[in-house]
Amino acid sequence: MLVYSGLKLDYKHQSLGEIREKLAKELRCSPEEVRNLRIEKKSLDARKKPDLYYVYQVAFQVKGETAFLKKRGKNRNLKLHDPVIDLYSMAREAKACGDHKIVVVGMGPAGLFCAYYLALLGLKPRLIDRGKAVEERSQDVEKFWQEGILNPESNVSFGEGGAGTFSDGKLNTGVKDKTGRRKFILETFVRFGARENILYDSKPHIGTDVLRSVVKNMREEIMALGGQVSFSTKMTDLILEGDRVVGLKVENDRGTEEIPCQRLILALGHSARDTFAMLLDRKVSMEQKAFAMGVRVQHRQEDIDLAQYGILDPALPPSPYKCTAQTEDGRGVYSFCMCPGGYVVNASTEEGGLVVNGMSDADRDSKNANAAILVAVRPEDFGSQDLLAGVEFQRKLEKEMYQVCQGKIPVQTYGDFCRGTLSPKLGRVSPCVKGKWDFGQVDKSLPKFMRNGIINGMVEFGKRIQGFDSQDTLVLGLESRTSSPVRILRGKDFQSLSLRGLYPCGEGAGYAGGIMSAAMDGLRVAMNIQSELTGGEVEQA
Repeated sequence: MLVYSGLKLDYKHQSLGEIREKLAKELRCSPEEVRNLRIEKKSLDARKKPDLYYVYQVAFQVKGETAFLKKRGKNRNLKLHDPVIDLYSMAREAKACGDHKIVVVGMGPAGLFCAYYLALLGLKPRLIDRGKAVEERSQDVEKFWQEGILNPESNVSFGEGGAGTFSDGKLNTGVKDKTGRRKFILETFVRFGARENILYDSKPHIGTDVLRSVVKNMREEIMALGGQVSFSTKMTDLILEGDRVVGLKVENDRGTEEIPCQRLILALGHSARDTFAMLLDRKVSMEQKAFAMGVRVQHRQEDIDLAQYGILDPALPPSPYKCTAQTEDGRGVYSFCMCPGGYVVNASTEEGGLVVNGMSDADRDSKNANAAILVAVRPEDFGSQDLLAGVEFQRKLEKEMYQVCQGKIPVQTYGDFCRGTLSPKLGRVSPCVKGKWDFGQVDKSLPKFMRNGIINGMVEFGKRIQGFDSQDTLVLGLESRTSSPVRILRGKDFQSLSLRGLYPCGEGAGYAGGIMSAAMDGLRVAMNIQSELTGGEVEQA
């Protein structure tokens, strides 16, 4: 198998036949010689807009590959294909290790992929989540958006699939993939219902509408492999013997239950505040972690497309963007979780607090683009060395933002945000939201450093993306749950520094920042448990 990188085609010409023709021309061979052609990577090059190109990396076969490669030895874009480790094959070849009483807490990406891999090995994990199955959870979320009735245990953050289920479903990550984990995760998503283009798109996403089916299918496969899944089951305490975890206490519809275990994997979400407090009481080693907070902004998607592409063409995908800058006081300010053709959603989890997030369906077909604009938060901003001071800082601002419009999403034009005035009407941009909204002064409920930082960032981003800081841009608050404000400390063996048998992983534990990195971290934990049980080499965290 050979691989060719840097193959450019006009964005209007991207069929497999056209790719084959262009590749054959580059390699000075006939198209018929190119066999088993497949796309490995695909990205859109808009640097010379409006002349837009897709850039491909493709894998293929030809007869007599060694001689073919030698004959074209000066072509630096052509090389032998470097195969990636196939974890599915490895799991199939592994022997079932018996019943080792492994419990996974949390059904976000980290917990799901950890449990799925353990199930493939025959270890039959028990997977629990405080929220509901995705079908019931979706009903609770829709009811909240339509009627404002919040279920604190089943919402945009809590339940099967985790917070990522109600998001754009972005799968990009900077984590290198020498071990085949990224490949395994993408193939798993496709196996359970995601579109095949995520295997090669440079910025893959699934979409919340598809994700709901994917996580349900993963859960059913875990159960088919002998795993147990329990919803509406909230961990309330740890059961310890000395410095080792030997079980956990949970609350469910039957009351209080004790679950014995030999290994407890904590795949918490970033909003598991009561669980963080319990772990602190149990003297589990944790530390404050840097995080960021801010607002969501909305633009018309066609305005972003025109600025990014230089043209409007329905053949082009809704354009994303990513911006970073520094504030006047030296803080980082950046766009985060950008959702082309998406919605701003009410993602609240606590009564009397308001949180927003971004979400897109697979087709990204709403009229607006949105993204979080975040400002770095420093420990001195919440003025306490208390481990959960960051949580209380988030909570305080969420409560203040709730009061702005009595639980509705506050909306303000960017011009009025800068002026510090209530918006009397909309301009060119109308809100695309899930949940009720009203005009409110978002700026009034933000600390001065955050408000000024957002304005600094918007001005800088407006220099790069025309119209980004337009007076009509919408500002919606509050984006406060971008990452966990604490880290549960673990050693090189992935176990807690203070308790043996406890494996913190994923975003809530402070080791990931999105669907893909969380899934990869959960997979790393599962693979190291496999090594522990089989006497194999243990990868260090």
